[in-house]
Amino acid sequence: MRNLSVNFENSHSISIQMKTELEDLFRSYTGHDPETISQLTSSGSNRTYFRLSHDGFSCIGVAGTVAEENDVFCALAAHFASKGINVPEVYAVSPDRMYYLQEDLGNESLFDRLSSGRLAGNYSSEDVALLKKTISLLPEIQIKGAEGWDFSRCFHGHAFSARSIMFDLDYFKYCFLKTTGIEFDEEKLEDDFVKLAGILAETPADAFMYRDFQSRNVMLKDGEPYFIDFQGGRRGPVYYDVASFVWQARSDFPETLKNELVDTYLASLRKYRTVDEEAFRKELKLFVFFRMMQVLGAYGFRGYFEKKRHFLESIPYAVASLRGLLPYVSDICPYLSALLEKMIAMPRFLRSREKGPAEQASCLRVRIFSFSYRKGIPEDVSGNGGGYVFDCRAIHNPGKYYRFKSLTGMDREVKVFLEGRGEVTPFLENVYSLADAHVEKYISRGFTDLMFCFGCTGGQHRSVYCAEALAGHLSSKYGIGVELFHREQGVKKTF
Repeated sequence: MRNLSVNFENSHSISIQMKTELEDLFRSYTGHDPETISQLTSSGSNRTYFRLSHDGFSCIGVAGTVAEENDVFCALAAHFASKGINVPEVYAVSPDRMYYLQEDLGNESLFDRLSSGRLAGNYSSEDVALLKKTISLLPEIQIKGAEGWDFSRCFHGHAFSARSIMFDLDYFKYCFLKTTGIEFDEEKLEDDFVKLAGILAETPADAFMYRDFQSRNVMLKDGEPYFIDFQGGRRGPVYYDVASFVWQARSDFPETLKNELVDTYLASLRKYRTVDEEAFRKELKLFVFFRMMQVLGAYGFRGYFEKKRHFLESIPYAVASLRGLLPYVSDICPYLSALLEKMIAMPRFLRSREKGPAEQASCLRVRIFSFSYRKGIPEDVSGNGGGYVFDCRAIHNPGKYYRFKSLTGMDREVKVFLEGRGEVTPFLENVYSLADAHVEKYISRGFTDLMFCFGCTGGQHRSVYCAEALAGHLSSKYGIGVELFHREQGVKKTF
């Protein structure tokens, strides 16, 4: 009898085809059926990841979307490993090349490890040491990784070029700039794009360009950085990956730390080539500028079009990185610089610490639901998976009395009944205490989404009354936007 359990680690159900294919591949590789299959969360990737295990052995199963892209990852993984670079080993590939099994590097990424420093705005000495260790390995990937690799095999174009630069600049224009509502002259903007692309393309493309070298793509195994998601790499200049890592938008490193990380990188790069530090730093600024626009295009697409909220939350940090770069590029692309000046000044793109209390509060959206437990808890469409669910069934139920059968918690008669019994008042006082502390913390941190749910047997009386009460309380006390949904009545209100 097979002992197969399926564990859902996010809100999406596991595809039957993916599950079957990966079971077969695991069985072919290990000689055993997997005991567990757990779907893992993926942030920006179109690939789907699973953890499969049997008798202490664990690996990651990957369901790709394009066979040729999978081929590149597997080939690069073998190539990098032959150079002594820390990457996951690929164990097995399905005959159709759409699925593969790779080494399980654990659950902690460098991004996860740095979470406390990001929230506090102050990175510890341990954080800094780990960041320096990671970026000191980048020249090894760029220089040794390029040796012997056939760049014609790259999936997303074999080299960094003016054409590929224009693709990314147009990505920024259509997926981000147009969403801001700022009016612009297409021809003048295109002229600046062409000029910028021409200058960037003149930089020697003599290394392996990882293209997405950032902390989410660095896993920590036994304290050592391991690198993943490099299948988008191509031949290119060394500057791009430095810009990606040091100016990763959400990390928001202080300027002193950025300089230290660049110093660490240059010390490691000097093992492979002579470096003119002044010229390097000057060239790097232009690549940071370009990288930030590419990132904003990606954030716009993933956030505004694919509705992935954490990309939207990262936008103010990428915009902030552009602010200090405009003086370096205003002579090269004056029209683009003027547009970006307008964009950077928009309140919606300010980071939380740059906003006053009223602006901070305006960023937080609170959604409050009433519901029936018979029909399940409301879905969190934001993807954050947070907030509170309060069970109102300990409060005496007006629904037991005939005179309330056709009424809801929005009706005066029901309100008088609940308040007269005395149970709902201490219940809500406890709710308010929890909600106030949570809302205040979310406002101070610049978070954008919070959800509260109230459930009872029928979702008609007690839960409706409590949801109404909390919505009014938060709206009047904090002046924040509150959306109220009485699911079973099909009623929506905005405070």
